[in-house]
Amino acid sequence: MANERDESTFFGEFRRMARTSGAVGGIAARVAGERFLGIKTDKASHANDLKALLGGLKGPLMKVAQFLTTVPNALPAEYAQELAALQANAPPMGWAFVRRRMASELGPDWQSRFASFGQEAAAAASLGQVHRATLPDGRLVACKLQYPDMPSVVEADLRQLKIAMGIFARMDDAIQHDDVYVELCDRLREELDYEREAAQMRLYNRMLADVPDVRTPTPVEGYCTRRLLTMNWLEGRPIMERLAENPPLEERNAYARALFHAWYVPFYHYGVIHGDPHLGNYQVRQPTESEPAGINLLDFGAIRVFPPQFLSGVIMLYEAIRDNDEEKAHEAYTNWGFTNLTKERMEVLGLWARFLHEPLLDDRVRPIQSGGDPDYGRKVAAQVHAGLKRTGGVKPPREFVLVDRGAVGLGSAFMRLGAELNWHRMFNELIADFDQVKLANRQAKALKEAGVPPTV
Repeated sequence: MANERDESTFFGEFRRMARTSGAVGGIAARVAGERFLGIKTDKASHANDLKALLGGLKGPLMKVAQFLTTVPNALPAEYAQELAALQANAPPMGWAFVRRRMASELGPDWQSRFASFGQEAAAAASLGQVHRATLPDGRLVACKLQYPDMPSVVEADLRQLKIAMGIFARMDDAIQHDDVYVELCDRLREELDYEREAAQMRLYNRMLADVPDVRTPTPVEGYCTRRLLTMNWLEGRPIMERLAENPPLEERNAYARALFHAWYVPFYHYGVIHGDPHLGNYQVRQPTESEPAGINLLDFGAIRVFPPQFLSGVIMLYEAIRDNDEEKAHEAYTNWGFTNLTKERMEVLGLWARFLHEPLLDDRVRPIQSGGDPDYGRKVAAQVHAGLKRTGGVKPPREFVLVDRGAVGLGSAFMRLGAELNWHRMFNELIADFDQVKLANRQAKALKEAGVPPTV
């Protein structure tokens, strides 16, 4: 039997572009018509149509859209709002595909390597689908199979993304997204390699080994390839399902505390961040007599490793905002990779920085956002956007993408949980012993032990 080919071909990309170009062209025509011709259009209605189209596609365009909803003004607000609701709900591939793919990855006798293998997909993702299986020794495992021809899909989607972002950039240059696009391209291409994801999963096993309220799956040796990722099965529940049951504040606080640990222990202790904090990438574990509430952290394809100097800049910015030190803030932004920082641009960037850091400066138990206005963050983003247009725009460094996405995504999750914690103390406990040299040594050792390839 010939192996299925996943090479990125012209025809594979062309087919993908044919399905999505109408949507992208519709965005361009409607936005351009309003911007240059004064033609008023129902962007919200068109955005809903776009969401319906992308939500039915298998592939990363949906994931890219989710990324862009947390980068201020990468897309018009109406599109960002609709695309933020996208979930991985594409129809699963049938059993005939699964049999062929498993034979391609593990050999024609692959079924003899399992005691049982579920024919129906247990879950769907943007790049693949998950099947529940049992190994001969009785272990329950999750087998994530990549959809066919995904390299072609990725390249076609990235071409469409470049067109859409380019058109919008010509209409609105407040934020120049050149490096943002490069970062998204590199991270999405890395996600195609499930052997890399297995290594990144091992990395998270090591980094969170001493964090009791967070569990991560472990890859199964001998059952992983570039297109198949097999890991132990973790039992948990979707967060929204549990929230619908109105759990007590103590339990919701426990989930929020675990989320904080899951994202920020790796970031501040190892310089590594999980770049995809949407609600589908973790499950909650309800408290029992023997175990407190916690979370299962899932999906390790979008992982970013930062140079230790960048982490120094992140902490320096917090200190600058805390101490109202403009000179230190300038140094911090420079360490991040921002350039051409005039005093006016610094003041505008400070609006966003203070919004993100405000809970960390307040030494008391409180919700993640005070005041009760659910649109406050959007209002701050609009104010920042207007200020950047006025001052000539800014070019965010590529490292900004996943850090900002993590902060905004987690903030949204904390708001949904209605958590009330002392964020100031949790954060300061994490950074109390920060040392750039020690972080560099920890990072290098952890990456080597896990076998993680270098980050581009």
